[in-house]
Amino acid sequence: MLSISGLSFERYFERVFEPVSFDLSAGSLMLITGSNGCGKTTLLRLLAGLLDPTEGTINNREFPLYAGHNPAIKDDLTVEENIRFWMRFMGTRKTDLGSALLEQVIAEIGLTPVAKQEGRTLSAGQRKRCSLARLLFCDELLWLLDEPYSNLDRDGIEMLDRILKGHLESGGACIMTTHGSLRPEGFELQECHMISGRERYAEAAA
Repeated sequence: MLSISGLSFERYFERVFEPVSFDLSAGSLMLITGSNGCGKTTLLRLLAGLLDPTEGTINNREFPLYAGHNPAIKDDLTVEENIRFWMRFMGTRKTDLGSALLEQVIAEIGLTPVAKQEGRTLSAGQRKRCSLARLLFCDELLWLLDEPYSNLDRDGIEMLDRILKGHLESGGACIMTTHGSLRPEGFELQECHMISGRERYAEAAA
C-alpha cells in the first residue's frame, strides 16, 4: 500500500530528521515515535503530499486521509454542522444515508448530548472526538493520524481503538504518531523510531 525509502526533509539547509524507510501493507498499523521536535508531524505531512521531500522516494498506491493534531473544528458551527460539512467536503459515498448516518456517527463518537452545541463550547476532548468523526465515513484506505489519542479520556481512547480495529480488519492501513504512553493497545504493529537531525549531530559531536 505504501513504501518509502531514504526519505528526509531539510529546513533552512538542516536535516529535520534522519532518513526513514519502511513498507506498509493492507491491514497494518505503523507507529511513529520519537522525541519532541524529531519530525514526526513533518513525516506525516510529507506522506500526505503537503510537503516535498528533500531526498528519498514515496510510492503510495492509495490517496490518504490526513488528520493533523489540530482538530479543524469551526467554533461557530455546532457538532452536527461540523460533521455534516466534513461529510459533504470529503464527498464520501456513504453520505447518501443522510441524517441517519449523521446521527449514527455522533452517537458512536459519544457526542449526542452536545450535538447542538457550537464548537467553541466543547472541551478539548470533545473537539478531538468531533474531529475523529471523519474516520467513520471516509472512503480512504490509508489513514495518517497525528497524535490521535491526545486529549481523549479512557472512553475516548477505547472508542478510537474500536474504529481503528474495524478499519484494519476491513483491509485499511494506518500510520500514526504518538508520544509518551499514549499508544494503541491490543494491536500488532510496526514501529518507526525517528531521530532528529540535531540529535544525530549531537551524537557525532560528543
